[in-house]
Amino acid sequence: MIGFFIALISGALMSVQGVFNTQVTKASGIWAASAFVQLTALFVCLGAWLVTDRSSLIGVFSVQPKYMLLGGAIGAFITYTVIRSMDLLGPAKAVMLIVVAQLLVAYIIELLGWFGVEKQPWEWRKLIGMLIAIVGIVIFKWK
Repeated sequence: MIGFFIALISGALMSVQGVFNTQVTKASGIWAASAFVQLTALFVCLGAWLVTDRSSLIGVFSVQPKYMLLGGAIGAFITYTVIRSMDLLGPAKAVMLIVVAQLLVAYIIELLGWFGVEKQPWEWRKLIGMLIAIVGIVIFKWK
């Protein structure tokens, strides 16, 4: 149950962060705003590490395969695409499309067992759930 609430908090924070970052972009520029976001995230993470964890920072480099270290670089492009989509579509439409894209890609990753994730069987109900989410987007956009 705690995972459910953490996921809800994550979604809420992503939406608020996207709005904040879009406003910062208007005052500076998209890459300056993205760099600031990543820099402040670094400081928060280092502070949290100092207070709570203190595991080896060098240990991250022992991960295999090495391409798993690209998460931060992907994060920079996530920040960019969230800012642009919110600016162009507005927060609600952008977040709906982002969530459906996340769901679709996550399900494909599970189905194919990519990136070390345990392979899951195909389930029609999951496809139906995604289709319902897409229909929800169409209804939400409908004027």
